[in-house]
Amino acid sequence: MSGHSKWATIKHKKGKEDAKRGKLFSKLSRAITVATREGGADPSMNIALANAIEKAKSYSMPKDNIERAMQRGGGGADGVSFESIVYEGYGPAGVAIIVDVLTDNRNRSAAEVRNIFSKHGGQLAQPGAVAWVFERRGSIVVDGTKYAEDDIMTAAIEAGADDVQQDGDEFEVLTQPGDFTAVRDALTATGIEFVQAELTMIPKNTVKLEENDARKTMKIVDALEDSDDVQEVFANFDIPEDVLEALAG
Repeated sequence: MSGHSKWATIKHKKGKEDAKRGKLFSKLSRAITVATREGGADPSMNIALANAIEKAKSYSMPKDNIERAMQRGGGGADGVSFESIVYEGYGPAGVAIIVDVLTDNRNRSAAEVRNIFSKHGGQLAQPGAVAWVFERRGSIVVDGTKYAEDDIMTAAIEAGADDVQQDGDEFEVLTQPGDFTAVRDALTATGIEFVQAELTMIPKNTVKLEENDARKTMKIVDALEDSDDVQEVFANFDIPEDVLEALAG
């Protein structure tokens, strides 16, 4: 993405979530519990669980928390039934937004998501309205200051990655969903650690935002991420470096 520091946005997001660690861990635990319940407790046979565990680890969630969440999923002791719902909509400047929700109350979640869109200048759309803007991909972020560029490139491509993109001091290894686990494990086997590894939604195109629209967009994204039921928010905006610096200031 030209001019946009994706990793600065990720770090901003992580810092924000770290400040609300209790809520973050609750969301991560819920994802692990549901993945275990639906696909079993073996991460090698359950890609949703493997992805949930890797994400939890990337946010420094303690091993005990992860194990307890898996035990709840295996035993179903809490008796709570969660369902996954995807909402689609538009934010300021026509930014496409997908919201992944994991909830035990569909009506509550729908009302909250609708209210957030309305309050922040966005609007919900019909299913499929913006989904075409994104594609499901595996994403593995590597700190380029710790490893040689050639080593990262070689290990990723030999393992079956589609592409390796550099942004500043960091690299993003992109894979097809079915190749994600193999590429991630291959990087680990060569001694390359990653900052973040997950199945995610990558936009096929982006909307370049000026400062005013960027502020509005970050507000709606932040509000959605603060919702207890929201697991992930994907949006196709592009913030130029100078605008990002202005927002940080």
